[in-house]
Amino acid sequence: MFPDSRSRDFLDQGVLSRLSAVPLCPRIPMLGTVSGRHASPHRGSSVEFAEYRKYVPGDDLRRLDWRAYGRSDRFYVKEFEADTNLRCCLVVDTSGSMGYGSVGLTKLDYARRLAGTLGYLALQQGDAVGLSCLARGVRRHLPARRNPAHLMAVFDLLEQARPEGESLLVPALHELAETTRQRALFILCSDLFVDPAELRGAFQHLRFRKHDVAVFHLLDPQELGFDFRRPMRFEDLEGGPAIFADPTEIASRYLAAVRDYLAQIRQIVLESVVDYHQVKLDENYEQVLMRFLVGRTRGKGAR
Repeated sequence: MFPDSRSRDFLDQGVLSRLSAVPLCPRIPMLGTVSGRHASPHRGSSVEFAEYRKYVPGDDLRRLDWRAYGRSDRFYVKEFEADTNLRCCLVVDTSGSMGYGSVGLTKLDYARRLAGTLGYLALQQGDAVGLSCLARGVRRHLPARRNPAHLMAVFDLLEQARPEGESLLVPALHELAETTRQRALFILCSDLFVDPAELRGAFQHLRFRKHDVAVFHLLDPQELGFDFRRPMRFEDLEGGPAIFADPTEIASRYLAAVRDYLAQIRQIVLESVVDYHQVKLDENYEQVLMRFLVGRTRGKGAR
């Protein structure tokens, strides 16, 4: 573990140790700043041979293959795959609705565990880690860096985050897409309480800018099952009016609306090529992350 004098409720040493055996892989080639373990779209120096190409004036003579010259009487240069690091940009929704939780854990608590663990794993393998907290736009932002002291700042910001205010997730994602110049791995932890049609534009903007996008869609079991038995007052955690209703009268319409909403989300992530994971708060977050990491090792993108 990196040196840290403070105990973090959202970090578990056992989970970190077990997940460290599985790499965090991007699905597309990355453009990093230093040599690393991830594929780059450029050619460079490594032990993995890529291809031969014809020599052109100005090429490094040390890369000439003299055996190929002896066989063909032509000059060929050996090219190798270039490996680089990635930028892991953690994006955590901190709007008011993220304060809800019926299982002893709020959505923001769960998001802290996901983001904190992934941030640790990324930095451990030499990648740069950044964090953006979103509510009414980008409220707090730490650019991606690759040193342990910076990771402690990321943990501090996660610890200080509080659920409040209206969700302005879509314009915040557009802002991040425009201001993050080099391609990165964006990992969003949110309940996605926004208009799905607007969300499509934000995801496609990120993908147009060559970013790899992963989404953990956090949902409470009560939101999916609507298991309420008596009349009650339902409050809008993002500042809207409260509604007093009998659950038995609105349950069928509510569940139909949820099914339609989730179907739209699934269609959007398919069209936008987003790595989407629907997560219930009563799921073990270690298992959720293990599925995420293993799935990415299988679906590693070509150069």
